[in-house]
Amino acid sequence: MQTLLVSRRHDAVLEVTLNRPAKKNAINSEMWAELAEVLRHARDDRSVRVLVLGGAGGAFCSGADLSDTNLGGGDTLSRMRSINEVALLLHHLPKPTIAKVSGIAAGAGCNMALGCDIIIAGDSARFSEIFVRRGLSVDFGGSFLLPRLIGMHKAKELAFTGEIIDAAGAKEIGLVNRVVSEDELEGVVAELAARLAEGAPIAIGLTKALLNESLGRSMEEALEAEALSQTINGKTTDTREAISAFLEKRAPYFAGE
Repeated sequence: MQTLLVSRRHDAVLEVTLNRPAKKNAINSEMWAELAEVLRHARDDRSVRVLVLGGAGGAFCSGADLSDTNLGGGDTLSRMRSINEVALLLHHLPKPTIAKVSGIAAGAGCNMALGCDIIIAGDSARFSEIFVRRGLSVDFGGSFLLPRLIGMHKAKELAFTGEIIDAAGAKEIGLVNRVVSEDELEGVVAELAARLAEGAPIAIGLTKALLNESLGRSMEEALEAEALSQTINGKTTDTREAISAFLEKRAPYFAGE
């Protein structure tokens, strides 16, 4: 990998660090391709149970590298569709994802963080839907994610103004899960990732899919999807192990089978 640092923590946690610190980790075409490759690997490798996404050099991601794009050119639509593939791989990854955010998360970088299941922000974090200030509309799933996270009116305010909000402001409007000091950030994320990695992978993956699809379903459809998911769970060794562990008053071991 030329633009990403990829490492394993406790075998089950895959940590991916955007690594263009001189550009505040702005995403160029090479990084888009490498992100797609890593996300496919995380999807297909059963030993990966959690993905942590962060940035090098005190920034999360300043967005797409505009010096590496041809906006308005003949290939813009195909380029955007390849970027969309990365957003969809992240959204549909059947494993928990954690954004570990320090410094700026702007544009596509902001929406990449929002596309993760849980966001832990250091107190230096800043978030911006900066697109409009560059004469652009939101992308990387911002039009889908923002209204679901913070409501339509607040989503429009952030998208129309490109305002930069700090970590405390992001927590106040529900954009992030937690804000911790920069000194605590690494440890808090590592502890959370380890906890999630010990969970039942199949049940967590099904739960993620249920929640992702919930706002597009009626109550009847949601209940049917839950019933189908529980039917799948009931056939797994993990569910049998969890029930045995409960009855035997011990911690379960989940093999993901």
